[in-house]
Amino acid sequence: MLEIARIVLREIRLPLNEPFVISSGVTTERRVLLVEAVSADGITAWGECVAGERPNYAPETIETARLAITAWLAPKLLHHPLEHAAAVYPLLDDGVRGHYMAKAALEMTAWALEAERAGVPLAALLGGTREAIPIGISLGIAASPEAIATKAAAMRAAGYRRIKLKIKPGADVAFVRAAREALGPDVPLSVDANAAYTLADAAHLAELDAFGLLMIEQPLAPDDLRRHAELQRRLETPLCLDESIVGPAQVEDMLALGSGRIVNIKPGRVGGFARALAIHDLCRAHEVPVWCGGMLESGIGRAHNVALASLPGFTLPGDVSPSARYWERDVVTPEWTMDARGMMRVPRERAGLGVTVDRDRIDDLTVRLEEVRA
Repeated sequence: MLEIARIVLREIRLPLNEPFVISSGVTTERRVLLVEAVSADGITAWGECVAGERPNYAPETIETARLAITAWLAPKLLHHPLEHAAAVYPLLDDGVRGHYMAKAALEMTAWALEAERAGVPLAALLGGTREAIPIGISLGIAASPEAIATKAAAMRAAGYRRIKLKIKPGADVAFVRAAREALGPDVPLSVDANAAYTLADAAHLAELDAFGLLMIEQPLAPDDLRRHAELQRRLETPLCLDESIVGPAQVEDMLALGSGRIVNIKPGRVGGFARALAIHDLCRAHEVPVWCGGMLESGIGRAHNVALASLPGFTLPGDVSPSARYWERDVVTPEWTMDARGMMRVPRERAGLGVTVDRDRIDDLTVRLEEVRA
């Protein structure tokens, strides 16, 4: 039986190596909400909430997640014996609508705790089969087409297997053209709009068909699957849904409407591993490619993503970049690295996350600490 006796929340501040710019804002420092869970038999595991500082990407923020966890979610979980971590999400979901990121932070920590107690790697507990995963990179909006072309070429030379450009109105076609010319016709290239466009931009977005893109990610509003379907009919380039997919039901809607052809699964955004696995299985059954996106996680959240991305349905390179891409120093050892072939090793030789949490580093970075009691 899995029983969690203690839950401790820590907020840390991690400055990014460089500002990360998307259509809805700029991030220079990442406020990270970490979860430490201790089982009744004294085993410890870690998780991470992916909510941002502002509700620009999703409705949740680090503050709403902290409130949801302390007031409603964690008290449900403490001292509640469970057969398996897969039972955590239904428990948290009972009587609490939404708050997927807050639920995921607890649920994914519970999976890590079960893996630690069972003495198995988290990837194996989830059903992962790969020894290594292909890595892509997400590049924020640059100051000019020339700047993004230079950056894209440098990242390809570093070994990344897929280059993704953030775009927005006024920073799209010319930027993508410059990157494609710098990379050549065969390098996998995609774009991500983070819902910056409307259907009125369909003709403009159709200009991106000329660049042989792997996908256009989330061009329209997250809750607008019908208009995504209409846009997909006007484009040759596959649409990938990210923010629109919060569970298997949205995948079913996407398939029925034809709203997209690829899905980005972020476990920390969809409510945790159980829902991510259900999305993965549904997409695989319908031959829909999936990949694992990133949310500027620390090495703890990255460990969870690596484990999930080792599942067989993750056929496209994910945004699971090495630690050094974002942080001068991460909060885990060893830090996450990528080899010259653009591959990241899945740690399968030790239980749990496969990395050691640097508690001293976390203590130095902690700005708020709170223990949740039943």
